[in-house]
Amino acid sequence: MRLYFIRHGQSANNALWDATGGDHGRSDDPELTDIGRQQAALLSAFLARERAPFGITHIYTSLMIRAVETALAISGALALPVRVWEDVHETGGIFLEDDRGQRIGRPGKARAHFEATYPTLILPDTLNAHGWWNRAYEDTQARPVRAQRFVQALLAQHGSTLDRVAIVSHGNFYRYMMAAILHIPDPDSYYFPMNNGALSRIDFPERDGEATLIAYLNRCDYLPRELWT
Repeated sequence: MRLYFIRHGQSANNALWDATGGDHGRSDDPELTDIGRQQAALLSAFLARERAPFGITHIYTSLMIRAVETALAISGALALPVRVWEDVHETGGIFLEDDRGQRIGRPGKARAHFEATYPTLILPDTLNAHGWWNRAYEDTQARPVRAQRFVQALLAQHGSTLDRVAIVSHGNFYRYMMAAILHIPDPDSYYFPMNNGALSRIDFPERDGEATLIAYLNRCDYLPRELWT
């Protein structure tokens, strides 16, 4: 199996951080900015133009809107469906800070919103009318556990196959996923940077005894330098 990990295009929260260095005024579930949509369009065109070597067979996305919008741009270029994989959401989940700086979990978008706004997205049966998050802020102890669970499920579903799987996800989740793949015991001691709209490729062995290949990380040479965020 070949894994293509894709970070979503620039979101409104990313732009806010770049402009202010802070989170004041952040959205709990931001959309892509104009720059983010340009990044997603250029990435999609690159994957379509080079489809023979990429050969993507499956596209998955988190339920966060910035990832969904990026994944659907890729879907349109490759004529492939997009399925939701809830476990690849960004660390923390859906939340906002209250007046005391406490991070409070928010509901997230409900099934009706996704069906009306993104009708081609293949949703999980568990998504209901009350929002997909509806829980407390995800603490740091839960994050590596979730990343391990995702990697194990990915290998169970696609390991030892010729599938080429694109996962549209998030920068901080990427760190925990890489730690799980590389068996790093303390994921918070490492940081794997990834630009908006960037691409990483990891080849898992098709047979026992073969090594996992880290082909490249944080590739974004298909974007003009002024769109690197």
